[in-house]
Amino acid sequence: MVSLAYSSGTRIRDEKKAVILKAAEKIFAQRGFGGARLSEISAEAGLPKANLLYYFHSKEEIYRSVCQDILENWLGALGDISAEDKPDDALRRYIEAKLELSRIRPNASKVFAMEIISGAPVISDYLRRDLKKWVDNQVEVFNAWQERGEMRSVSPRHVLFIIWAATQTYADFEAQITAVLGSDSIDFDEHVVAAETVTGIILRGLGTR
Repeated sequence: MVSLAYSSGTRIRDEKKAVILKAAEKIFAQRGFGGARLSEISAEAGLPKANLLYYFHSKEEIYRSVCQDILENWLGALGDISAEDKPDDALRRYIEAKLELSRIRPNASKVFAMEIISGAPVISDYLRRDLKKWVDNQVEVFNAWQERGEMRSVSPRHVLFIIWAATQTYADFEAQITAVLGSDSIDFDEHVVAAETVTGIILRGLGTR
């Protein structure tokens, strides 16, 4: 019985935190960290402000949790790759997954963009530690592909920078893109075109095979 009660309590806690983080993501995307208020997040989440401070101790803790969740989703999009994987397949999956995240979670990309443009004042430690470690691991895989002649000899880190920029722009600069496309939103079909275009250009540039 204790185990069941604990499991139920943990599930409820996780669900409440997920609701708060989703609401916070939207408010931070609209207001930025400095402009967002806990009262706005609680109203968006449909929970009393006291509930927010029960699960998170401060607005900064909520913000850090949102940013960490965004990064973990982005980095997880590549999956567990190794030097034995085919670069064409692995990178195609990653680019398509990143574009899909821009489509279904545009607010996440906007929150992250604002944080980076501001100099990453809140999550710089996470970037220098966790993100750098992740990138360093991918560099080893890229180097193995290049040594086998499966990819042109180019800087793996700059390849990742290009992929991030090309995929996140569909969320960060959505207003610009929809204006040029002459539509109210970037629909699914347009995202398919974007995925084919971005993937094709990057893979051809890398000379993968």
